[in-house]
Order: sequence, then structure tokens, then C-alpha cells
Amino acid sequence: MVEELTQISFSQLLLSGTFVHVAPFKDLQEKYGVKIQPNVVVLVSMDRYPDLAEGKPIEWKINIGRKLVEELDTLLSIPFLWVWTEEGVLALLLDFHEVNIQDRKREILLQAEEIQRTSDQVGIHVSIGIGNFYDDPSHLICSYEEAKKSMSGRFFQGNKLIFHTDMRKNMVESLMIPLTKEKSELFSIVRIGYTDGVVTQIKGIMNRVAEIYNYNEDIFKSEVIDLLMMMSRIVLEAGVSPVSILTNTANVIQDLYHTIRYDKFVMKVCKYAEWLTEQVENIYIRDVSPHIKLAIRYMKENHQKGVSLENIAHYCHLSRYHFSHLFKKEVGISVMDFFNKLRIDKSLFYLEKTEFPVREIANQVGFHDSNYFSRLFKKYMKSSPTEYRRLKREI
Repeated sequence: MVEELTQISFSQLLLSGTFVHVAPFKDLQEKYGVKIQPNVVVLVSMDRYPDLAEGKPIEWKINIGRKLVEELDTLLSIPFLWVWTEEGVLALLLDFHEVNIQDRKREILLQAEEIQRTSDQVGIHVSIGIGNFYDDPSHLICSYEEAKKSMSGRFFQGNKLIFHTDMRKNMVESLMIPLTKEKSELFSIVRIGYTDGVVTQIKGIMNRVAEIYNYNEDIFKSEVIDLLMMMSRIVLEAGVSPVSILTNTANVIQDLYHTIRYDKFVMKVCKYAEWLTEQVENIYIRDVSPHIKLAIRYMKENHQKGVSLENIAHYCHLSRYHFSHLFKKEVGISVMDFFNKLRIDKSLFYLEKTEFPVREIANQVGFHDSNYFSRLFKKYMKSSPTEYRRLKREI
């Protein structure tokens, strides 16, 4: 145990790069009794470790860790040191000095494949990240950082994978697509509390963002979290109390930054986007009967189409007269007034936050005749769309 802890301490000095402030490498080798000189770092990460470890006692974590180390000790023919860098992630510091330089990359990939096969046999599935070779010990920290960075692709992909730092592609951010239309549509339907539409829209945006940014985990997370922050602002602008919105948004963002799998990240984002939108939806459906809630959701779902009073009443399994009377009694305005006002409310976001022409905005909110849209807009807002946009920009 003492020898093991000594080697772990030595490994931590190498991975942090801080040994340069302590003593020359050769002196440290002698002090710690370590003969090898590692020149590459390989990270062995247990697949789905957070799920597997959830609720397990400390004894389980110790046993699975020792089991993996013992298997590697038996398997590897290359001299190595090891240290756990975080729960479920083991750093191997390997000494490839005896391997021909031209053969090192091929040999280390073979070793990685063998690690996976051996781990599978004992029921531990792993993914592996490989850094570059550095003969100068002070640069081993670079290999460690490269191995970590190489595994960022694992966020989007499956289990039992091998990543090498050379696999990472360069990105040209100037060529990225801003997704202006998709984001504007998302924010505008948040404004009217269209919950199902928001979930569908944000899923599509996340898929596109992942593709556009070449599956770069850091940029992807940053972009999506920016979306959630903007959605939170829109919800607050709609008149929802800020107390729970601000607190919950901060907690969700912190959680998302620590989420290590794409599928779980998407699930959490959709769940929170749904909750945010429901806060706006409650403004529309608060204190109304189930039939009226159903009608309002149907109108939101079909706000870009032409629906009639008969369509909505039929959907709610009520007669036109009874439905019309019930709706006005509970909501305070007629069905079609509500439907038109809903679409006008959506257009407000486009007018305030985008440069889209009025004709395009009219079509986006369900009016194929922009002149009719302008007349209805003036009826409800007491100004034309163009005047409304100008006044908002002057404030």
C-alpha cells in the first residue's frame, strides 16, 4: 500500500506539471523509487459510471477500481504508473521509450484495444482517450490534457470507444450557421406558452447545433445554455414571477455543465424548456375548465393554420354554441378573438427582436395575407406592425 501511494503521489506531480517547482525529474525518480519515465497518458473511463455508481456504497467503488487496476497490471507489457483523476476515470502514464518512434502510435492503439477486450471480460466496459507522446517529462501534462480533450466526442457518442487527440477536427467558426430563424421561432412560441412546440423545436435546434459545431462539447453546451437563458428572460417578460425562474435556471445550468452524456443532456434541457413554457401557458389557462384548456392547446398547436370555431368545438367534443358560450364565460373574449390575439402575441417577439419583414412575420404566425395581418394587428395593438416595431426600438 505504501509503495502504491508513493507511485500515485509521483503520478499526480507529473500530471499537474508541478514537479518542476519541486526538484529535477531525475531527483524525484530517486526519491520516490520510480524507475520508469512515462511519455504518454492514456485515460481509461468506465462507461456509464455515474449511473452504475449511483446509490452504491464506498466498498463497491473501491472494489471495482481495484479490479480494473489489477487487470491492467496483468495485461500491460509496457511499464506504467496509474492514478485516479476523478471517479470512474483512471489515468495511465505509460513509458514507450523502448518502442520504436514510428511504431508508437500503432502500438498504443493495440494496447487500448486490448485494455477494452480484457475489461469486457471482467464486466467493466471502458472508453479510452489517448494523448500525444512527449519525451520531456515536464510536457506530460500536455499529453494528459490532450487525452481529456480527445474524449469530448464521447459526450455525443456511445460506449466502448477509443479516441486519440489526432482525431479531433479543426473548426472554422466563421463558417458556422447562426440558426436565426429556428431560434426566433423557438422564442416566439415560448412567448405564447406553446409547450409541445417548444420541446420539438429545441430538440431540432440541439441536433443542428451539434452538427454545425462539429460535435464540440464545450461550444454545444454553451450555445444550448444560452438558449435556456434567453427563454428564461422571455418567460420573465411575459409576467411570470422571477423568484422560481431565476433560482431554477441557475441550478439547471450548473447541472447541465456537469452532465456527461448527450442523451441525458437533451432530456434535461427538454424537461426544463417544458417547465419554463408551462409557466407562460398557465397565464393563458389559469382557472379554466379542462375543455377550455384543451381548446387553447389545440389553438396553439394549429396557430399557423386556418382553424374555425367549428374545428375547435368539434375537437373538444362540444357543440359550437355550447363551446362558444363556455369559452367566452371562462376566458372573457370570444374564441376567434383569442385565437387571433394568440397569433398577434407571437408576432410581437418577431417585431421586437428580429429584422424579419412584416410579410414574413405574418406568414410565420399563420396569416398568408400580410394586409389582413396588419389590420388585425392594429385592431388589437392600436398601431400598425411597422409603427409598433419603431416605437419598441425607440424605448
